[in-house]
Amino acid sequence: MRVVNPRPASRLTIAAAASGDAAAIAALLREAGLPHEDFADHLPYFLVARRQGEAVGAIGFELHGTAALLRSLVVAPAHRGAGLGDRLVKRLTASARRQGVRRFYLLTATAEAFFSKRGFEKIDRRSAPAAIVGTKEFNSLCPVSAVCLTRPVEAAIIP
Repeated sequence: MRVVNPRPASRLTIAAAASGDAAAIAALLREAGLPHEDFADHLPYFLVARRQGEAVGAIGFELHGTAALLRSLVVAPAHRGAGLGDRLVKRLTASARRQGVRRFYLLTATAEAFFSKRGFEKIDRRSAPAAIVGTKEFNSLCPVSAVCLTRPVEAAIIP
């Protein structure tokens, strides 16, 4: 009888971030030119994608009541274009829903098209809730030129 391993070593997994993941996430963010200075304060709300034990993607949010600032969607260059970003957004959405989040907000200088295809709409950044506008990302980490997008958590994600 031949036994086939149903979980090959190259399988991609997505799981909750652990405290030991902070350095790997920071490295991915730095490599992508994304803010990395304060994400670790929100590590309990992050997910990490791994292939063969190596972090190849991450996403998270800052929780502010029923609103959340979507933070740090990052995929390593060698893993882009294969749907990992979509998978991370979908998994984070499910996690946010369990935390009582009703609406996402985000800032981006480079990924407006990606998020627009997934139901996010552009808004004036000053119209975001005070808790979101008061974050470090809004006040110092992202450029003033960054676009603000929002979407209800329950919105369907379009592939």
